Amino acid sequence: MSSVNLGNLLNQLVRDARHAMFDQGELAQLTYGAFDIAARSMQDMKQEEIEVTFPVGYNFDRTPIPSTRTYKKDQLLSKYQFLAFHQLSVNALVQLVTLIETLVGDVVRAVVTRYPQKLGGKRTLSIQAVLESTTLEEVHVRATDALLNELAYRSPVEFADSMQQLVSVNLLECPSFHCYMEIKATRDIFVHNRGIANDIYVRKAGSHVRARSGMALPADIQYFLESYEHCLKIADWLEIELHGHWHSSEYEDRANPQIEIPTDPPAHPPEGSAP
Repeated sequence: MSSVNLGNLLNQLVRDARHAMFDQGELAQLTYGAFDIAARSMQDMKQEEIEVTFPVGYNFDRTPIPSTRTYKKDQLLSKYQFLAFHQLSVNALVQLVTLIETLVGDVVRAVVTRYPQKLGGKRTLSIQAVLESTTLEEVHVRATDALLNELAYRSPVEFADSMQQLVSVNLLECPSFHCYMEIKATRDIFVHNRGIANDIYVRKAGSHVRARSGMALPADIQYFLESYEHCLKIADWLEIELHGHWHSSEYEDRANPQIEIPTDPPAHPPEGSAP
């Protein structure tokens, strides 16, 4: 890793995360389109009852245990609508937050691995972790992973403060990060509390809170698209800020492409002159 320009490495991490976000947006749209096609096809069916077979378990010989259920057309359509307008956006939201968390973690890991003194002199590592490491760089990686695990349990504001100390970038200066704080709180609620807001959500969401404690949090397609845009803006902001602190020649080449200046064409000889 030491032979790679750190600025270019950080820039590549941001670009990879942005591409993954684009892929997530594309997959969400394709999935929504698939639900729409299935719903339209179902509406065109003449029968009012539809049989659907799906697995409910797994046999010892690794074959699925099938189950068949009969749905009324309206009942099945409502399930497709729930999948398209709610479950799809929730699942895609979880992926977006994971991508941002992974990006920020990778950035911190890259910087601290290159400059292990940023870990500070008070950080400890178990003897087992040290003995299991084969190189000094691996010790640094293990210590950095332990740090990132600690940061994962801190509030977004505390995390931003720690990241500023480690990477010289203040996430709180990014407007979309404040929206992301609410997005991450929403993700946590759907993962841990079945989509019902609680006091922890209210505290983490801050000024962008969307529901009182005890209320169901809305998470429709529109909310996903807004969250998607904020996550992309965070990546764009990070790319510029990281370049300012950790110069990337690759970013600079893309931002300032070389423009070829055409040479002047040879002048035509005046009429009547010798060739």
